[in-house]
Amino acid sequence: MLTPKEAVALALEHNYGIKLVETDVEIAKNNADILNSGYLPSVTGNAGAVYNRDNTEAEFADGRVTVLNGAESSRYNASVDLNYVLFDGLGRSYNYKQLQGNEQLTELQARETIELTMLQLFTVYYNVTELTENIKSLNQTLEVSKDRLQRAVYQFDYGQNTKLEVLSAQVDVNNDSITVMNTQQELRNFKRDLNLVLGNVLPERFDVDTFVSFNNIYDKTDLLEKTIANNVNLLQIDKNIDITTYGIKLEKSAYLPTLGLVGSYGWNRNNNNAAAFVATSTNTGLSGGLNLRWNLFDGGNTITRVKNAKINLEAQEIRKEEVLVTIERDFNNAWGNYQNRLEIYYLQEDNIKTSQNNFDRTQEKFRLGQVSFVEFRLAQVNLLNAEITRNRAKYFAKIAELEMLQISGELLNINF
Repeated sequence: MLTPKEAVALALEHNYGIKLVETDVEIAKNNADILNSGYLPSVTGNAGAVYNRDNTEAEFADGRVTVLNGAESSRYNASVDLNYVLFDGLGRSYNYKQLQGNEQLTELQARETIELTMLQLFTVYYNVTELTENIKSLNQTLEVSKDRLQRAVYQFDYGQNTKLEVLSAQVDVNNDSITVMNTQQELRNFKRDLNLVLGNVLPERFDVDTFVSFNNIYDKTDLLEKTIANNVNLLQIDKNIDITTYGIKLEKSAYLPTLGLVGSYGWNRNNNNAAAFVATSTNTGLSGGLNLRWNLFDGGNTITRVKNAKINLEAQEIRKEEVLVTIERDFNNAWGNYQNRLEIYYLQEDNIKTSQNNFDRTQEKFRLGQVSFVEFRLAQVNLLNAEITRNRAKYFAKIAELEMLQISGELLNINF
């Protein structure tokens, strides 16, 4: 028996889409780490060796001339070099804040994926529950039809009715059987769909909990305020605005100079040939220094980038206004849909009572021979249609409730 709470837990753990978006979050976290921020120095190790074999003619100041054939010399070096940017116009700081903003944006995108997956999950889940309840009603209808066929056969055998009633009852049994078979196949298909959303971890045969409850104490004003504050699309727009604001400051940092620190600790050894005054020399030492770089004019590229970044910020603000209006409309539609579908469900519940009463009375009269089999079949079909319509209305209302909660940012906060 799969309950809604268990379905949520399985989807969060095994759904393929959620697994993929979790990898995006991990990548964003890595990108926003201090190791990718530019705040840490770079340290480089270098080493090298050079070997020479030369023919050399050397003339000294005192007039001596030395001719060397195949003279050998070699040079070796090794060093550890440090490079660190002390100041870059605060560009490094704004870039780091952008990376942190991108991490938060990715987390919001992951949340949106999870919310949409939950809606997909419960759409399929409640399709399964609806068909499960429909099959119960269809089987009850089939049993009534079989009982009617049996009674018609007995009555025909004793000469109390015609063959027409037997044939009519047989046709209705066949039609009801076909409907049950088609619905059972549809149920099997939806169960496979549900299993796929859950990462294909369920056994081949399972049942679902068909119980559904509704919250009738929602406050529209309160939910609308939560929508403005917590809707995941609005939160993503706000985060994009923050990232774009840091982008403007990052581009402006190019107006300022860059100050860097360099340092090195090295070892050098030279083995000279016989023509040199020094046969061998070895040097070790530490060096360090500062460098300043100021791009006084880059042909206007920085000015253009700053202007475009500001325009992009204006576009994000316009986009936020559009999304805000759209979200308010979607919330009002979702609120109206939920209230309407809930009211329809309650009306269908009342309709069930009327249809059941009508069927019971018609069935009694049919057994007494006071109504025809056509009237009896009509009452039977009306009851079945009322039950199927009630089931559909119930789960439509529940899906409408979940859609409303998703828009208001409360879907993941409810207790399934």
